[in-house]
Amino acid sequence: MKKLPKLLTQKMQLREQNNALRKLPVSNNLIDFASNDYLGFANSEEIFNQTHDYLLENNIKINGATGSRLISGNHNLYQKTEDFIANFHQSETALIFNSGYDANLGFFSSVPQRNDIILYDELCHASIRDGIQMSNAKSYKFQHNDFNHLEKVIISQLETRNPIPETFYVVTESVFSMDGDSPNLEELVYLCEKYNCYLVIDEAHALGVFGDLGEGLIQYQGLQDKVFARIMTFGKGLGCHGAAILGSQELKSYLVNFARSFIYTTGLSPHSVATILIAYQYLKSEKEAIQKLKNNIQFLNQEKLQMGLKPMFVYSKSAIQCAIIPGNEKVKSIASQLQENGFDVKAILSPTVPEGQERLRFCLHSYNSEKEISKVLQLLSTFVF
Repeated sequence: MKKLPKLLTQKMQLREQNNALRKLPVSNNLIDFASNDYLGFANSEEIFNQTHDYLLENNIKINGATGSRLISGNHNLYQKTEDFIANFHQSETALIFNSGYDANLGFFSSVPQRNDIILYDELCHASIRDGIQMSNAKSYKFQHNDFNHLEKVIISQLETRNPIPETFYVVTESVFSMDGDSPNLEELVYLCEKYNCYLVIDEAHALGVFGDLGEGLIQYQGLQDKVFARIMTFGKGLGCHGAAILGSQELKSYLVNFARSFIYTTGLSPHSVATILIAYQYLKSEKEAIQKLKNNIQFLNQEKLQMGLKPMFVYSKSAIQCAIIPGNEKVKSIASQLQENGFDVKAILSPTVPEGQERLRFCLHSYNSEKEISKVLQLLSTFVF
């Protein structure tokens, strides 16, 4: 086999020198504080069995989609599942994509046009930024959750750009994947209405976590009619695979015609779509796991306050709780010590996060016990102080 070209080898060596070389982890039996399976749906035997039974009852015995949805892959289960999702999220329509990454790539590369402006939070997920890079629109970032800065950027573009931009798109996340924090969505909606901006919200880490039925932060705050598009990702709280873009019938039709990550890929298998449907039905009826997760979030926030750990944590009411421990070497060392004591806690290194903002990322779940939460925080306190 040929070796890597010289420049690629140098890039790998530099990453290793910075103690930031990524490697695929091996499976372990540690107590889970790392996965995004917030409600335990990914490991739910009941959801697995119900999905299997549903396929058999409807005589669906197909392993693959057989093609893109525009050719042969648009099996009947898609429409039923999209209708259920749209109804659940109080949206006019839903369009399923193969992943959250595909959804963001497809939306941002096709919807904003050449004379449009995209304004995005500086901490938006890589999939959003990759989609924006593929767009013909101009894009500018605003400081994290800082809407005074966002307004200044809007005003600047209105005053200096000739011709005046056709459309402004404002993009953020309802729960940020690295910090677990949230923007003031009501304030953001007001600002977007003031300047007639189209608001786009990624709800990947809010689904299953916020709301009585885990419907997400936008619906929980009653703002669903104020948002142009919501991206719901199923690989976190829903415990399966895929994503959907929620919006108007016109937006759905546009994406079917112009979103390349939708058009030029094989559709999800019937089994994958059935899992999405059953998981949503389970979410609608399963309140115990959602409440248990909320209790665990509240308990951890109380514990870190009592243990004097609060100053090192990013403020968050979500299932993602991050302790800032600067330096790749130091944060990796503490993560290793926690793992050696039986807790699967992952270190988030630069360049994934800015240098000096390296952190331990604690993901909470409905199946974590209060004893486990207390113990992992006690160990953290011991290793840090």
